[in-house]
Amino acid sequence: QVQLVESGGGLVQAGGSLRLSCAASGRTLDRYTVGWFRQAPGKEREFVAAVRWPDSMTYYAESVKGRFTISGDNAKDTVYLQMNSLMPEDTAVYYCAGKARTTYDVWGQGTQVTVSS
Repeated sequence: QVQLVESGGGLVQAGGSLRLSCAASGRTLDRYTVGWFRQAPGKEREFVAAVRWPDSMTYYAESVKGRFTISGDNAKDTVYLQMNSLMPEDTAVYYCAGKARTTYDVWGQGTQVTVSS
C-alpha cells in the first residue's frame, strides 16, 4: 500500500507562489492517478488538480486553471503542485490522494496554505 506525505505549505501574500510536494512511499506511483484536493474552513473538500500515470494526462478545476500546474517526477515518486498568483480564497488545507482504479483511497495528512490579502 502506498503512503503519501505532503509538504510545502505555508503563509504567502496574495499574488505570491508556493510549490506543494506529495511524496510516495511503500510502492511506486506508476499506474496511479494522483490528485490534489483542498478544504477551506466550513467548506466541503474540493478537487484542485490531478495527474494520471503513465501518460501524464492532467486535469484542473476551473478556479485554478492558468494559475496552478501539477506535475510528476517518476524517478522520485513525487507529485508537485505549483501554485502561482495565489488569492486569499486559495486558503485551505491541501491534500494529495492516490487512485489506482476508480476511487481516491489513499490520502496524505494535508498541508496548510494561507494566503494573506
